Amino acid sequence: MKLGVTLPYAEGAMTRAEMVEFVQAADRLGYDTLWVPEAWTYDAFMLLASMAELTERIKLGTSIVNVYSRTPALIGQSTATLDALSGGRAVLGLGASGPQVIEGWHGMQYSKPLQRTRETIEIVRMILRRERLVYDGEVFQLGMGLKLINHPLRPDVPMFVASLGPRNVAMTAELAEGWIPVLFSPERWRQVFGEAVDEGLAKRSSDLPPLEITPSVSIGITDAPQAAATIARFGLALYIGGMGSREHNFYNEVARRYGYVEEAAEIQDLFLSGDKGAAAERVSDAMVDEFSVIGPEGYVKERLAAFKEAGCAGLLVSVIGMSQRQRLEALEKIIALV
Repeated sequence: MKLGVTLPYAEGAMTRAEMVEFVQAADRLGYDTLWVPEAWTYDAFMLLASMAELTERIKLGTSIVNVYSRTPALIGQSTATLDALSGGRAVLGLGASGPQVIEGWHGMQYSKPLQRTRETIEIVRMILRRERLVYDGEVFQLGMGLKLINHPLRPDVPMFVASLGPRNVAMTAELAEGWIPVLFSPERWRQVFGEAVDEGLAKRSSDLPPLEITPSVSIGITDAPQAAATIARFGLALYIGGMGSREHNFYNEVARRYGYVEEAAEIQDLFLSGDKGAAAERVSDAMVDEFSVIGPEGYVKERLAAFKEAGCAGLLVSVIGMSQRQRLEALEKIIALV
């Protein structure tokens, strides 16, 4: 099972020097991919391009860029550029994001997310294959037959899609090289996502490789898990309670589908009312245990094996650490447990 590592992106999480040290350690230790989130923070492509010159072998993935704030052509251009700068190490992570980011940050209408994602994937693939862009979609119409001036280093940069809703998950399983789920339970994921994945795989082209399921998960190695669990609670409260409006929060819906109906409702109410601390406290021990991996090395090794047994080709690891030293130690320990 391949391990990727997510670069912390919150304000003050790392200095530039710590970021470089962290990324180069992941490269040296053998992590498969460095994933850089975007949301409403620094630009993912620019950060990854800056890391291309500082690393040797680790792949460089966006986790994720949304399909609204950039046109498919710009996403294709940026992907081809990153792939060229890194010597063929780019991985494109895409997603529809949600109304909070698209409307609240970018000022764009959150409409037709499924169709827009599908068309973006198709157009980006045309650009990377250096085909002339003649495309008649529901969202995008391109009729002048332009093609990328440069010859891309690779015509088949892998595309991973972060999706949660049933129709979006089905589309991901049909079209993408990889799927990035959040709130993934190794034991119970099929009851929430299984039908949609199977529906998409039934339509999948034989030209595509097998779908890589690569959940995003927070991992902390510690013999005193209370502090790490507190960090995980705040992260889960942010997504379940605050990543979207009351009417449109896909993470909240997934938590409910797992059976955390009362908890999801209360976390959202508290978070949207401004009491983020109380929202985090409402995240139960069961939710922390199911959606993150925190404990001593033996326990973490067992949980990593459970992800592999569940059919995961890889994991996107968010390292839980209170300091740079703890983060670097965790990087080394986690990859040794796979």
